Amino acid sequence: MDLFDLTGQVALITGATHGLGMAMAKALGKAGATLVVNGNTPAKMEAALANYRQEGFNVHGYLFDVTNEAQAKENITKIEQEVGPIEILVNNAGMIKRVPALEMDVEEFRKVVDVDLTAPFIMSKYVAKGMVERRSGKIINICSMMSELGRDTVSAYAAAKGGLKMLTRNLATEWAKYNIQVNGIGPGYFATDQTAPIRVNGHPFNDFIVGRTPAGRWGDPEDLEGTTIFLASKASNFINGQIIYVDGGILATIGKPSNE
Repeated sequence: MDLFDLTGQVALITGATHGLGMAMAKALGKAGATLVVNGNTPAKMEAALANYRQEGFNVHGYLFDVTNEAQAKENITKIEQEVGPIEILVNNAGMIKRVPALEMDVEEFRKVVDVDLTAPFIMSKYVAKGMVERRSGKIINICSMMSELGRDTVSAYAAAKGGLKMLTRNLATEWAKYNIQVNGIGPGYFATDQTAPIRVNGHPFNDFIVGRTPAGRWGDPEDLEGTTIFLASKASNFINGQIIYVDGGILATIGKPSNE
């Protein structure tokens, strides 16, 4: 369908050498976008590009630190010169440190906020300069259920993701007049390589997530494809400052007793 066709558009996805970032990048590629993948580890980038190309995607890789303003600015300029105007930006790169607040070092806290909140601001600022000139663009910030909820040991992550929700709304407010849509996706708990060790029947956290999620399962990375394409496409041209939670219904309910 034409509304969801991204043919010829350049999409920059940060932190897309693995996991959910790769799943969202592949979704955009399936809709026709030319992919620009960011990462900061050469070996991961090489393996990721081989994976993308094996599946037939038109992909380019750029190694740089999204928290470094000079590197981000330089590489965004290079991408637009070498690949083309960036019409879709997915701010996916992120990190989490699970440390009780009383034990967390301030520098650790700042690092999480730098990656999860400051980097999306930097990337959006420099990509949006071209979008403003062209009067067109889509920015998708990858938020979290922790944009809405708290949980033990993730104070820095929750603070950053809550801030990212509000950054999304504020950038949407500033840039909507230039026909730039800024929205967010808040993934729930997904089946990835990182969660594989705990996605075992009988594991307390696995049982908690399955029981807490109305859909009764972990999300599959493919469950993010539709929302990603939607927010990157013409279908979302009048949607600004919204966060879509792809969480199997967790945020919609307070849960139920374990014996119910």
